[in-house]
Amino acid sequence: MISASVALVHPTAEVSPEALIGAGTRIWHQAQVREGARLGCDCIVGKGVYIDFGVQVGDKVKIQNGALLYHGLTVESGVFIGPGACMANDLYPRAITPEGRLKGNDDWAVGPTLICYGASIGAGAIVLPGVTIGRFALVAAGAAVTRSVPEHGLVAGVPARLIGYACECGRPMKLSPPGWHCPACGRELQPGEAHA
Repeated sequence: MISASVALVHPTAEVSPEALIGAGTRIWHQAQVREGARLGCDCIVGKGVYIDFGVQVGDKVKIQNGALLYHGLTVESGVFIGPGACMANDLYPRAITPEGRLKGNDDWAVGPTLICYGASIGAGAIVLPGVTIGRFALVAAGAAVTRSVPEHGLVAGVPARLIGYACECGRPMKLSPPGWHCPACGRELQPGEAHA
């Protein structure tokens, strides 16, 4: 069900009548939103985005072009998902069962994934199932996230490793005892505040 005050659903977008779309959300060219998906208010869904059945998305989330959000994913409010990012949902994918039968929905072992408030997922990043990306964490472009990321954690690489902490403004923080300091906006993060 699409709220009457949705700003825009592009004519080429495919939105299931069984999806719930919040007020002010904009869904652009060739995006697909499947049944049971729930998108909050004031979201932006870019061109070619795929949102699988049952995916939950909070308010004010920006999902850039070509991002793939698969079943089992919960995205809290204020999250940024970069272009071409992929939120996978099965650690042991196969097209067929051991007996050679094509797998159906009931054959997948879906691992839940949570992306917490204010976090950012960089362009082309891959997030494997069963992880939590903490509040205001920052996943670098091209990273492969195989384990949970703490709040404000800054991770990069394949597999992704914790390389520092990110400020709420998005900039990397500098270590300046007794905690972390943002040179851009001046915010500070004390020890113990940067935990998952």
